[in-house]
Amino acid sequence: MHILHVALGGCLKAPPVSYGITEDTGGHIAYILGAAMAQARLADVHAVDIVTRAFRAPGLDTVHDRTTEEVAPGCRILRLRTSNHAYLSKEALEAEVPALTLAFLDLLRDMPRRPDVIHAHFADAARLARAAEAEFGIPWIYTPHSLALQKGPDADRLPALRTRIASERAAVAGAGAIIVSSRDEAERQLLPYGADAEGRSHCLAPGVDLAPLSDATAADGLLAPFLRDASLPILLAVARPVLKKNLIGLIEAYAASPVLQARANLVILAGLRDGIVQGPAEQNHVLRGLFDCVDRHGLWGKVALPPRHDARQLRALYDRAAQGGVFVNPAFHEPFGLTLIEAAQAGVPVVATRNGGPVDIVAQLGHGALVDPQDPAQIAAACLRLMEDPDRAARVRLAQVRALAVFDWGDWAERSVALCRTLGQPAARPRRIVRRILASDIDGTLTGSYAAALRFGDWHATRSETLMFAVATGRAVSQARRVLDDWQLPRPDLFITSVGSEIWRWSPDGRLARCADYARHLDGDWDRAAVAALLAEHDPQWQPGYEQRRWKLSLFGTAALADDLRRDLARQGLGARVIASHGQFIDILPPRAGKAAALRFEAARWGLDLGHCITAGDSGNDADMLAASGAAILPANAYAELDHLRGTGIYRSPLTHAAGVIDGLTRLGLGGPVRPRAPSQTPTQGPVPASRLARSTAPKAAKPAHA
Repeated sequence: MHILHVALGGCLKAPPVSYGITEDTGGHIAYILGAAMAQARLADVHAVDIVTRAFRAPGLDTVHDRTTEEVAPGCRILRLRTSNHAYLSKEALEAEVPALTLAFLDLLRDMPRRPDVIHAHFADAARLARAAEAEFGIPWIYTPHSLALQKGPDADRLPALRTRIASERAAVAGAGAIIVSSRDEAERQLLPYGADAEGRSHCLAPGVDLAPLSDATAADGLLAPFLRDASLPILLAVARPVLKKNLIGLIEAYAASPVLQARANLVILAGLRDGIVQGPAEQNHVLRGLFDCVDRHGLWGKVALPPRHDARQLRALYDRAAQGGVFVNPAFHEPFGLTLIEAAQAGVPVVATRNGGPVDIVAQLGHGALVDPQDPAQIAAACLRLMEDPDRAARVRLAQVRALAVFDWGDWAERSVALCRTLGQPAARPRRIVRRILASDIDGTLTGSYAAALRFGDWHATRSETLMFAVATGRAVSQARRVLDDWQLPRPDLFITSVGSEIWRWSPDGRLARCADYARHLDGDWDRAAVAALLAEHDPQWQPGYEQRRWKLSLFGTAALADDLRRDLARQGLGARVIASHGQFIDILPPRAGKAAALRFEAARWGLDLGHCITAGDSGNDADMLAASGAAILPANAYAELDHLRGTGIYRSPLTHAAGVIDGLTRLGLGGPVRPRAPSQTPTQGPVPASRLARSTAPKAAKPAHA
C-alpha cells in the first residue's frame, strides 16, 4: 500500500522539529510524522509520502525549500512549489490553495505509481484531496486536528472564520472516513458539521515519540536565570503562545495561590522566541501578557519563561516535573492534547482543561484532574491536590503504564491501514429476508474474554443468512465500532446506540447513517431543554460532554437518585425514561426510546415483532429489551440489577461474557459449528495489541481519580 499524507501549514520537516518556532508549528506536525513513520514500518506498506508546501524565510531552516526530504526508511516529504515562496500563516494559506491544488495534481500525474489513499490534515489539505479524488479516483481520509466551530458559540458568525468553517463542512461531508484522536472529537466536536459525520468517524488513539532521558540536568541552564530556588518541584506547561492556550490564565492561577508559590516553581515553555515583539501579532500579545503578569504579581524568581528549548531539554523538564511536580494544560479548549500523553508517559501527573480531548485522555489514564480553565482557584487547587496526594507514586505509576499501553503508534498504524483498505470497497450485500434478530449488548456481554470473543466471531461466520446481528449498546456509534474492533468482534448489520436513542444502518455506499425516521419518532414528545433544566435542579454530577446527546442526557448516580428523578419528571409532566445501570450511571431518554423500543422499531421494518428477537445483556440498561424479547440470554457475569428478571424466555448461562451468549444461542438451536480455540489468550499473548484491550476495559465515562 502507498499512503500519502497532505499537510500544508507550519514548518513540517524530518525530526528534530523546532516546535513553536511559528504559531502553526505545533502538535499536528508531531502527529503526522509519528503516524507516517509508524505506517512505513508495516510490512504491507511499501511507501508513505508527506506532501507539504515549500517556502523560504529568514530564520527558518533552509530544508523547507527542498523538493524532497527523507524522513525514515520508506517515508519521505515532498514539497509543492508555487509562485509564492514566502512562509504563510494558516490564515494566509487560504489564497494559495488553488495554486497548491494545481501543483498537487501535477505531482500525482508525474508519479510512476499513484497513492492508494490520501490522508488530508486540516480542511485546506482536504481541498487538495477532493481534487485528486475527482481527477484520479483516489479515496481520502480527513483528520481535522482543530475545528473552527470550537472557537466559541459565535464562531460561525465571525467573518474571519466563515470560509474555514465552510471548508471544514465540505471536508467532513466528502471524506471517505474521518480519523480523530478522542471521543470528544468524534461524539461532540464533529456533530455540528453533519448528522452522519459520526458514522464515518474512527477514534484512533495516537502515540507519542517521547525521547529517552539522556541527561537529567540538560534543562538546568534554561531555569537558572529565572528561578530563585531551583530545588522546588515544578509546574510545567508546554504550549504555543496563542490566546486559546490560556497561559496567562495559568500565571494568574499561580499568582492567586501563595501556598502553591511556596510549594513549586512555574515553568512555561511558550514556543521559541527571539524577543517579544518580533513575531506575529497574537504571539507578541501573549508574550507581553506573560511577562506583564509575572511583573504585576511580583513573581520574578518563581516563574521561568525560557526563550528557547530543544527536545533533550524538554525531556529533562518532564523528568524534573515527575519529582513532585505537575504538568498543566489550562487551554480554553484543547482538541486533543499530545503533551498530556508525553507527560504521563514520563511519569508526571496532569491537570488539564475540561474542554475537549483531555477529558478522554484523563479517563484513559485513570488519574489526573480536569478543571474549568476560567477558574484560577480550581486550577491551583488541583495542582496542590496532585502534589500532596499520599498515594501519588502508585497512582502515577499506573497512569504511566496505561499511557504507554494505550497511546501507541504501532497500533494506530495497523488500525489506520486496515481502515484504508476498506475505502472504495463495495458495500456488503443487503439482506433480503430477515426472520430473526439477535441484539446483543457489547461491554461485558460480548467483551470480557478475548478467547470467547473470537469464538463468537466463528459463530457469526456460520449463522443463518436470515438471522440479523445487531448490537445494542450505551456507547455512541464511533465508540461501539472501536470496541468491536478492539476485541475482533464481527461487524453488526445494525447499531442500536446511546442506550437505544439512536439507530445506525449501513447505506448502499458502505457508510453508516443514522435512521432519520427513528429520530423523528423520538422527537414527538421529547422536550430536552425542559428535562435538562429539571435535572440541573438536583445539582447532578454530569457525565462528560460527549455523553450528552440530542436524545440522551447522562449523569453519574445511584439507582436511588434515578428513582427521585423519575418521580420529579412525572410530577412536572415531562415525558422521559430514566435508566440506572452498572451501579453508577443514569441515562435519561425520550419516552419512546430505549433498547427495546429501538429493537421493536427495527423489527417492524422487517414485518417482525419482539417475539422474533433474541437479546443478550448484562446490565440495567439492557433490562427492557431482555424482558420484552422472545428469548433473552444473561451471561453469568450479569449485574445484580437484573436479578428481578424471570420468565420462561430468559436463560441465565453458567458461562460468562460471549461464552454465555454462545451457550444461550446453542440452547435455542442456533449454536452451529464453532472452530476450537486456545483455552485462554491474554491480551499481551494474543494477536490483539494490549493497547486495544486497555482502552476497551476503561470505564464508559470514568470520573478521574482527582477530578
